[in-house]
Amino acid sequence: MSKLTKNQKLVADKIEAGKVYTLAEAANLVKEITTTKFDASVDVDVRLGVDPRKANQMVRGVVSLPHGTGKVVRVLCLCTPEAETAAKEAGADYVGLDEYIEKIKGGWTDVDVIITMPAIMGKIGALGRVLGPRGLMPNPKSGTVTMDVAKAIKEVKQGKIDFKVDKAGIVHASIGKVSFTPEQIMGNAQAFISTIIKLRPAAAKGTYVKSIYLSSTMSRGIKIDPKSVDEVK
Repeated sequence: MSKLTKNQKLVADKIEAGKVYTLAEAANLVKEITTTKFDASVDVDVRLGVDPRKANQMVRGVVSLPHGTGKVVRVLCLCTPEAETAAKEAGADYVGLDEYIEKIKGGWTDVDVIITMPAIMGKIGALGRVLGPRGLMPNPKSGTVTMDVAKAIKEVKQGKIDFKVDKAGIVHASIGKVSFTPEQIMGNAQAFISTIIKLRPAAAKGTYVKSIYLSSTMSRGIKIDPKSVDEVK
């Protein structure tokens, strides 16, 4: 068995085995146990009591994080010529149509979000094999297929994220950075978790939220008491 490093020993001493923390405690602790030299992301993992294989138990949605994600989000807007000016003014990093469709066909996916219009989806459908596996395919449910591309761009830039339960019944999202204050981490985590709770499928039986963990890039997970989420104001 490998020996623990000095930092790992310090981290191990801070987390009590088997303890369930409040969201407020976890928001402070995740900053203390992060030893990376870069500004690590803060992640939340929520395990749900649903069967994602059943359509009536799928959990998917969007949430606007009150304090943003802390990340620079690169947005590509595929739109008609008359919408290009508004898209650029809203902050899109790349704006156009046919030229970017050709670039994507060639393997270019150097963006984080693609926003488009309903009339354009016919052209984008052929890009599914490239965009789908990377989670970049525009979808009306996530607000990335819309007539008001400018509004969608602004929301994404300000901290709007979309999420979807995976095959294991877990919803995962990055909700900030370790450089955030504990209050900012709490606020974003509360907004994310509360949104998931509101989306509980009617077909889901038994315990809906089975566990919640807060962690940062390369840190240990901190188990959170779901009841403490409602205590955040």
